Amino acid sequence: MERRAVIAGATGLVGGELVKLLLGREDYSCVTVLVRRKLPMEHERLEQLVVDYERLEELPNHLFENSDVYCALGTTRKKAGSKEQFERVDYGYPMALGRLAKRYNADRMLIVTAMGSDEASIFFYSKVKGKVEKELQQLQLRRLHIFRPSLILGDRQEHRFGEAAAAKLYAKFPFLFGGTKSKYRPITAREIAEGMLSMALAEDASERIIPSHIIAEKARRLRERT
Repeated sequence: MERRAVIAGATGLVGGELVKLLLGREDYSCVTVLVRRKLPMEHERLEQLVVDYERLEELPNHLFENSDVYCALGTTRKKAGSKEQFERVDYGYPMALGRLAKRYNADRMLIVTAMGSDEASIFFYSKVKGKVEKELQQLQLRRLHIFRPSLILGDRQEHRFGEAAAAKLYAKFPFLFGGTKSKYRPITAREIAEGMLSMALAEDASERIIPSHIIAEKARRLRERT
């Protein structure tokens, strides 16, 4: 059976790396990106579907049947403009995708959350991430893989002061973040994309929560196999 991938969040840092990675390989016969505006790129295996994220339930079932659903959606409270809008993007949209993946029997769902995700957290960001993790697990999807990266390195379109400061600190004092096996070590968006694909290609059906250092290890193994 031909494999199909669906990507939400293709214009973001990790999502953009996912698109390039998946199109650069032959693992999927079709890569469908759910976008608000089409990406400035073309590829014979790329399908760009302009969608209204408020109406995801209207998407056709064939997109999800036996597909790998990659969710790299995410924003910041500042960019979103309010707590409510942040929660809509980081919780509401992923849950809508999860319900579609369940309803139409997707092969698996792979989602990027964050290190420290915890629905009981006093921090709003971590609390929302923990909430979406918990409720996706409750859907009992065929396969669910949750990726919790540390600080994500890469060229973002928007400036994030906290991340930029942490990246500079890591560049000068990497030992402060632990060794290569530390879950606190920053990780590149490319590594996250590679780690996600590595899990998608595995036949292990178990649900997993993958911390940052394990994502990096899976990325390394994927590179070694190619």
